[in-house]
Amino acid sequence: MTSIPVLSKDSLPDLQAASPPFGGMLAVPVRDLKRIFTSPGPIRDPQGQGPDFWRVAPALHAAGFEAGQVVLNTFSYHLTPGGLMLDAGLRQVGCVVIPGGVGNSAEQVDLARVAGVTGYVGTPQFLLVLLEKALEMGAALGLERALVTGGPFFPAIREAVRTEHGVDAYESYGTADVGTLGFECAERMGWHVAPGVAIEITDPATGAPLPAGETGEVVVTSPNETYPLVRFGTGDLSAFVEGACPCGRTSARLKGFLGRVGEGVKVKGMFVHPRQIAGQLGSYPEVMGWQGVVTAEGHVDRLTVRIEVEAGASADTGAVKQSLEEAVKLRLDVQAVEPRSIGEDGGRIVDERGD
Repeated sequence: MTSIPVLSKDSLPDLQAASPPFGGMLAVPVRDLKRIFTSPGPIRDPQGQGPDFWRVAPALHAAGFEAGQVVLNTFSYHLTPGGLMLDAGLRQVGCVVIPGGVGNSAEQVDLARVAGVTGYVGTPQFLLVLLEKALEMGAALGLERALVTGGPFFPAIREAVRTEHGVDAYESYGTADVGTLGFECAERMGWHVAPGVAIEITDPATGAPLPAGETGEVVVTSPNETYPLVRFGTGDLSAFVEGACPCGRTSARLKGFLGRVGEGVKVKGMFVHPRQIAGQLGSYPEVMGWQGVVTAEGHVDRLTVRIEVEAGASADTGAVKQSLEEAVKLRLDVQAVEPRSIGEDGGRIVDERGD
């Protein structure tokens, strides 16, 4: 299989634009799909038939979710697939789902308390936001367990969720293209590779598989009958964990998220790609250069786009902000800076979120 070149996730937008809607890789007629989504890039994502198309249920089982449990799902149900990915897995387990979506933290806290929610799925950052909002509103949420994904589960957030709020939280890893790829068990000694996929850790430069313990790109082969992908390069970095897990599962394990090799950076659970920003800024001739900076304020991701404005010119930062927000589907800030103040080697999107 190593003779087959790695298919980079960053190449999907161009492939799909050349042969819409799925780059010629869909294995069934479009009419046989259940749903079609769009993710930042843009990347079109198909959903085939079946009750748990993205294989989320095994991660939920490992995290202790049970039939009849009321669960708040805080991923978006609009256009992007995250909400329905988790929803399908929760329904397969037998959970009762509240489709909370993103934002409206006070309203979600109020409904969660009234409905007796004990489970949460969403980003780790928004989990902590809801827990802290509940305390501000005068009562604890009553959450018992959570499955978090879509953003880094930094140690500081993990510790706060566990010790300050008493929530048993587990991390899951996957993409809209190939579904669930890995998940934590109660031992929390890495991500067990999910059933239904084959994962390689490869040299990002050559695509050659690396020995266990070495860090490389997560490359996935998914024999999906609807949307099969062979040697799909996620752009994420990880490594295989050596040795057996005390939980008794015999699957291979990944060490967790160890960085990115691709261009995209996740902000609030959504990938932001440089091409999205560059495509919009091309309409503003006074903008000479730009850089995106991702930070975290109070455990909430924040994206600031710094733009270099030509000497003697001015930029309508409000108009720039509006066009960028429409492109990346996220709220952000725009900051005008002096010409040549952005270094050439800093990267188009810099992630300054701490551990």
